[in-house]
Amino acid sequence: MPSTEHPVNDSHRNYPLAGITVIDLSHVYNGPYATFLMAMAGANVIKVEPFQGEHLRSRGDMGGAALPFAMLNSNKQPVTLNLKTEQGRELLREMVARADILVENFAPGVMERLGVGSAALHEVNPRLVYGSSSGYGKSGPYRDYPAMDLVMQAMCGVIDSTGFPDQPPVKSGAAICDFMAGIHLYAAIMTALYERERTGRGRVVEVSMQDATYASLASNLGMLHARGADAPARTGNRHGGLGISPYNVYETTDGFVVLNAPGDHHFRAILGVMGRSDLQDNARFATRSARVENFADVDALIEGWTRTLTRNDVAKRMLAAKVPCAPVRDLTEVMHDENMHARGSLQWIDHPELGDVVLPHSPLVFEGTERRPIEPSLPLGASNRAVFGLWLGHSEDELTSFEAAGAIGPIQQFTS
Repeated sequence: MPSTEHPVNDSHRNYPLAGITVIDLSHVYNGPYATFLMAMAGANVIKVEPFQGEHLRSRGDMGGAALPFAMLNSNKQPVTLNLKTEQGRELLREMVARADILVENFAPGVMERLGVGSAALHEVNPRLVYGSSSGYGKSGPYRDYPAMDLVMQAMCGVIDSTGFPDQPPVKSGAAICDFMAGIHLYAAIMTALYERERTGRGRVVEVSMQDATYASLASNLGMLHARGADAPARTGNRHGGLGISPYNVYETTDGFVVLNAPGDHHFRAILGVMGRSDLQDNARFATRSARVENFADVDALIEGWTRTLTRNDVAKRMLAAKVPCAPVRDLTEVMHDENMHARGSLQWIDHPELGDVVLPHSPLVFEGTERRPIEPSLPLGASNRAVFGLWLGHSEDELTSFEAAGAIGPIQQFTS
């Protein structure tokens, strides 16, 4: 008989999503990040992959992808399922019948062509919240265009607005379109889950990477609105709307710092730290508008001072005066950040495949509930027996026949 319990039981802690089961068919970044947030909030997330593994897992042998996969797939139960077979699709339907949420980020129409689109799955489970994400969304003229983060950065204006005005545009170092979409997908699914608690019915939600990214360019769009054709496409390290000064990266003896003075009192504090309070009433610096008009003079004044000190010395002095300031740190420094480690946001984990690594926890903190312990990402298909056997209730003989028919991946070398 099928088990009424989830494939991997939680402790009895009061996690916000305890008791919620998620079927995760997504790959790479945006969908897996949304389901990672669900997992760390207490949901039981079953990661469904093709036999060769999802795209990010299969990049591991090319260098650099193994850690991102581990970062986004903690606390998930991976199974391998061939949705191109009827038996594989039937097993998916069995899971959906017991699940609360399904997440996928295939190109629009893929799930429908397989016969397991949202309408078909809602016939199996009307309470299902079906979440999908794609580059451009399910409607509109770009619907069928292929999309990844680099492409979306270009289409969304991120690349054109990044870099210096006299140099070619550059992409953002962060995969912002993917993760913007993942965050919004989590929000949409949680909104629909709240609605289901009132109505008893699930619904379909979708998020496009293009839609999710647009609002992040607010400063740049504001400058375009105000200046029209005179607005520069790129502002380097200055404010995207050229509306704040100082707002830049400044050289020190051992690297760089950033300084930001959103209010006049911040700039007066900067002058005090620099020992230049005599300039407080100078017409070029007295107001934010004046400083914006004279940003080159402002930057020269500040950098003339920062070049005499280390980045940490500059930051320490400015922070003591409540000025927004930080050293420009490399990724090794960020990985060892004492604040994030003290909060549990970053944790050292003994990963069975990668050794000692730093993995992130969810940024979502639920006060009064301890963070869910990080469980390292598991090998491909490691939960096949736990999910298809213990949870769905199929016998060992049935599992063997499913494997022989090419519906599920190998089960014998894995344990629950």
